[in-house]
Amino acid sequence: MKIKQIFATIGISAATTLAVVWGYGKFAEQKHVYGGQAVNTLPENYRLAGMGQGNLPPGVGIDFTAPSSAALPAVVHIKTKTNAKQVNNNLPRMRQSPFSDFFGDDLFEQFFGGGRMNIIPEQKASGSGVIISDDGFIVTNNHVVDNADEITVTLNNRKTYKATLIGADPAYDLAVIKIDAKALPFLIYGNSDEVKIGQWVLAIGYPLNLETTVTAGIVSAKARSLGLNKDKSGNPGGAVESFIQTDAAVNMGNSGGALINTDGKLIGINSAIASPTGYYSGYSYAIPVNIAKKVVDDIIKFGTVQRGFMGIQFGEAGSMSEDQKTKLGIDAGTTDGIYVTEAQSDGGAYLAGIRKGDQIKKINGIDITSGGELQDQVSRHKPGDKLPVVVIRDGKPLTFTVTLKNKAGNFDIVRNDSKLDLLGADFATLDSKKAVEYGVDGGVVVKKINQGALYDQTRMKDGFIILRVNDKDVKSVDEMRKTIGSSNQVTISGFYPGYEGLYEYPITLD
Repeated sequence: MKIKQIFATIGISAATTLAVVWGYGKFAEQKHVYGGQAVNTLPENYRLAGMGQGNLPPGVGIDFTAPSSAALPAVVHIKTKTNAKQVNNNLPRMRQSPFSDFFGDDLFEQFFGGGRMNIIPEQKASGSGVIISDDGFIVTNNHVVDNADEITVTLNNRKTYKATLIGADPAYDLAVIKIDAKALPFLIYGNSDEVKIGQWVLAIGYPLNLETTVTAGIVSAKARSLGLNKDKSGNPGGAVESFIQTDAAVNMGNSGGALINTDGKLIGINSAIASPTGYYSGYSYAIPVNIAKKVVDDIIKFGTVQRGFMGIQFGEAGSMSEDQKTKLGIDAGTTDGIYVTEAQSDGGAYLAGIRKGDQIKKINGIDITSGGELQDQVSRHKPGDKLPVVVIRDGKPLTFTVTLKNKAGNFDIVRNDSKLDLLGADFATLDSKKAVEYGVDGGVVVKKINQGALYDQTRMKDGFIILRVNDKDVKSVDEMRKTIGSSNQVTISGFYPGYEGLYEYPITLD
């Protein structure tokens, strides 16, 4: 009797198991369910990865051949050459020597003061770029082409072209170059706002001087700020960073290459890696395409970026000290939120009603939870644009409409002062009170010398007061701009406050 019961139990169990398996298979077939998702909703360039019936590995495998094939022809290899240069040692000038009347300051210092010139040898570098139009416009990183005297572009089909720099902005670390070609393959812009954490992405470029290389990974974070970029004056506070962070392998040479989604659309420009060795060790960073396309359009249309400013400085509560929070009227226990730490009295934010200590919650209807998100939203707009900004003050939400200004504090379109830019410095009109103090009618202050002709060809220092350009008096930056005009040879004359005598610097601009 017991044996019959045992066999009966086994039979029932087997029948039940078969029924469950058949029923589940039938249900799954009807509902097309795999891993909790409807298979027929996956894009066409996805497929289930398997090695035959009943031998399916866990998870979903993805075929990246379609997006790779679409993007590869539009990603280019960029090689640059920077000619050897003679530069000064940038030692500060001494008070005018009595011997300078006989020898001249520069000659005297070379013999007695050590005005030694250094030689920077020829340099070559390599990076990547993305074709964005069929007539040869290419976007890349500023650091790929910065200071290059010669830019060469090699396409995926190995055709090579000389490229021209159209414009660049170090604050965004973006540049636009152009080759003389037609009917080129180019990448379609995607929408970086729609990028989700965890989605698959591909990085395409020319790392380590290799041929075109494709790597895959997922988006691991958005709106990352790393403190890598600097504006034209070398100030990191004026830079824009809102990186897409991925774990797609990126190495030296990938800079300026494409980050694409599985539809083959451009969603970012690969720009940096986080690594203690200089080589990929886990994370890479790309500039969102929604930032890049605005910068690119401005450079092509105006020669420079039309960047709007709110006129504030801000900080994240999580990185503030208790003392800083107290001064801003923020509860010491607050660990998140973006707060206004300074509001310029003539800035758009202050004029709209925003004040120091306000917490910024939304810009243009978008939630703001990090400095990167704030920069991302503002950087998409130009001077004169009006942005609705929601802040929290005393626990209550307030909405203000901020009219963005340009860096000069007005709403004008910014033009590319190519010759003035070649000098490589930040200039300001001399304050009238200071002019009276110095006993001059006016002038232009060299606020900060960056990379450019002044740095390469002279020993001029920050704080120099320019009085004359090409033997013509200049009392403002506008007058200086007009006086330089399209001249290739420029002579700047002026003085250093607190030092005797006038100094003259001949400069070649080309």
